Amino acid sequence: VYEQSISAVCQLDWPKDRLLVQVLDDSDDESIQYLIKAEVAKWNQKGVNIIYRHRLVRTGYKAGNLKSAMSCEYVQAYEFVAIFDADFQPNPDFLKQTVPHFKGNPDLGLVQARWTFVNKDENLLTRLQNINLCFHFEVEQQVNGVFLNFFGFNGTAGVWRIEALEESGGWLERTTVEDMDIAVRAHLNGWKFIFLNDVKVLCEVPESYEAYRKQQHRWHSGPMHLFRLCLPAIITCKIAIWKKANLILLFFLLRKLILPFYSFTLFCIILPLTMFVPEAELPVWVICYVPVFMSFLNILPSPKSFPFIVPYLLFENTMSVTKFNAMVSGLFQLGSSYEWVVTKKAGRSSESDLLASAEMESKIMNQLQIQRGPSESELTELNRLKEQKEAAPVPVKRVNKIYRKELT
Repeated sequence: VYEQSISAVCQLDWPKDRLLVQVLDDSDDESIQYLIKAEVAKWNQKGVNIIYRHRLVRTGYKAGNLKSAMSCEYVQAYEFVAIFDADFQPNPDFLKQTVPHFKGNPDLGLVQARWTFVNKDENLLTRLQNINLCFHFEVEQQVNGVFLNFFGFNGTAGVWRIEALEESGGWLERTTVEDMDIAVRAHLNGWKFIFLNDVKVLCEVPESYEAYRKQQHRWHSGPMHLFRLCLPAIITCKIAIWKKANLILLFFLLRKLILPFYSFTLFCIILPLTMFVPEAELPVWVICYVPVFMSFLNILPSPKSFPFIVPYLLFENTMSVTKFNAMVSGLFQLGSSYEWVVTKKAGRSSESDLLASAEMESKIMNQLQIQRGPSESELTELNRLKEQKEAAPVPVKRVNKIYRKELT
């Protein structure tokens, strides 16, 4: 995973004297640290201004790591910072597509790009995740960016104005959703955001249910924890009333509280009651039409996924329990709301990357074969072995007449 990400970032099309790459390694495996250091050294020898950083005191998870990196003196010479997680592979023109939006727009604090997934067709779970994430980017992020100039930072594949980060208090370690935290605080300070749906960054989605479940727990418990922390600041800040209403009612309550609660009560309480309690009767539109209609709306941004609408409905039914449990733990600040588990990724490459890698490996093997010819002693030894093989008697194979099986 780290090789793909470092390689992609080091190949960004930007003046080398104006680009600094920081590789923030918080792993506790010394073998992994050694491999990452070797990769950084390789690109450093190629002339890339790249720095490897490993914290001795690893507190605050991702927020603590970003805070430590942004506090370095050499960062003060730069105006913008692009953030990528370990499995993200930006195109070489990423900065040229995002940074120009800041020109002539001093109130712009964040430019967010869209994610695309190299393994979206790997299995049924990845296909269903792709449905939810397509709806999130094409509907939620894009609509909020156009009409409100505000949306939740996705934590990666975005470019921040460093001044906006500093003015908003920087990266705080108080929640497991540091990306949403800094976005809300920047919005309260008057900074605007832009979402670019046509700028896409390649990444991965979890391929196992266990990894996906832990990721969703963090994504649904963190916002509720953050809501409790930010509510006083939202009420007392000097932004417009309608912006406060959007933050409280739509951004937090509707999307992070009401919808998970509705899904849980509908799929796990109301519908089972209609089956086990004969007296409990519900209209057909509540039992059938509402779930199907909601699933249909979610699947619209990814039309190729329509054959999976029934599995998607069942999948959301199952995940409603996990999401509701995470929401409750975050709202009431239970122990699991502070848990950060790194999402496991397979480190898959795109088809073009695989072809390029295979072609490069083939060229290397051909060069080795050309460069390494057999010496005279090797030819002599090879001829001697051939002579011994020809002189040796051919072994007679014993065969069982019943089963026709060799008994050598």
